[in-house]
Amino acid sequence: MQALDGSAGPAEELFSTVRPIPRISVQAFCESEGVAEPIERCGQDRRMAKAHLRVHMGGIRAAAEHYASAPTPNLVLIETRSPPSEVLAELELLADVCDPGTKVVVVGHHNDVSLYRELTRRGISEYLVAPIAFSDVLDVIAALFVAPDAEPLGRVVAFVGAKGGVGSSTIAHNISWSISKLFSSDVVIADLDLPFGTANINFDQDPAQGIAEAVFSADRIDDVFLDRLLAKCAEHLSLLAAPSMLDRTYDFEAEAFSALIETAQRGAPFVALDVPHVWNDWTRIVLSRADDIVLTATPDLANLRNAKNLVDTLKRLRPNDRPPRLILNQVHMPRRPEIPPQEFSEPLGLEPIGLIPFDPQVFGNAANSGRMLAETDPKHPSVEAFHQIAHVLTGRGEPKKHKKAGLLQRLGMR
Repeated sequence: MQALDGSAGPAEELFSTVRPIPRISVQAFCESEGVAEPIERCGQDRRMAKAHLRVHMGGIRAAAEHYASAPTPNLVLIETRSPPSEVLAELELLADVCDPGTKVVVVGHHNDVSLYRELTRRGISEYLVAPIAFSDVLDVIAALFVAPDAEPLGRVVAFVGAKGGVGSSTIAHNISWSISKLFSSDVVIADLDLPFGTANINFDQDPAQGIAEAVFSADRIDDVFLDRLLAKCAEHLSLLAAPSMLDRTYDFEAEAFSALIETAQRGAPFVALDVPHVWNDWTRIVLSRADDIVLTATPDLANLRNAKNLVDTLKRLRPNDRPPRLILNQVHMPRRPEIPPQEFSEPLGLEPIGLIPFDPQVFGNAANSGRMLAETDPKHPSVEAFHQIAHVLTGRGEPKKHKKAGLLQRLGMR
């Protein structure tokens, strides 16, 4: 058992607290690929999922010609290579065709303070100096359209298995428990496996209502409604339980869980999504928009293939986010041929943030009693692993390093 450091790099940390951009329209008119490319990359970011962004080639004059016969969007991004003395005159052409509510951001190639002051005096929202990065664009859009006094959103972490039966739900529940206990921080677990979810069993809960009511009443979900559906598992841990009944089929639209997740993260600092091992529109949307993804796998070839497919796909869907985090579960099962952790993680380009040993008796006793492992066997090495992973996922400092070389040997690992 071990948990490894999965701290984010500077670029990843930069937008860890950026709220999603609201449903706005953005159009850009660029004179160079160097400016068009980062703007297009910004449009692919998960925080821009609700916004509509379109990039045109051409500068201020092209924009003025376009809007002479078309309404202006909420935001116009304009690149100009013109010297400062000509920029103001060119912008007059755009001012004649811009709607009053449209915001304009200018990307110029001259670092001129006097120009910046004059532009802002005339109502230009921001002036950026090329070259720009996608982070500059996202930062400006967030500053213009996200209320500065808006409450911070909770962190959404999606837990998913590379294969059915790898213990992703058990991992999600125990790590959520660790976060709630270690940091006295409110955690909401949402069991998204409506027909076969096990969170209610693992926490010994039998609520009359749960996630089904939230999903099928998405049009009226709010903080008060959600609070009524939450089952209290511990002082800081609440559960949106799945019905685990087959009295209906659950064929969801792509955005079925979006309103629920947005409401949950307004009320809790940490939201754990227990995502079933299926691949369809709604699971793709949920995974692509999560702040972090934890991928649980067991060390065999089928898991490696599935994990590779998931990692590659999610990297394409989330080009500006860290790749999924990897946990290897049920490690060192007797008589089972296994792929060593290093060989498993190498083709994925990931280092595991945790290795959980195979111990069916201990985990089975906890599951059958409806309790977490930390409650039934607090000194078990896996409990320490869950605690360390909790530190990694919440960014609460460096995970502890094991100094005793014999720990892995005591677990039967080499």
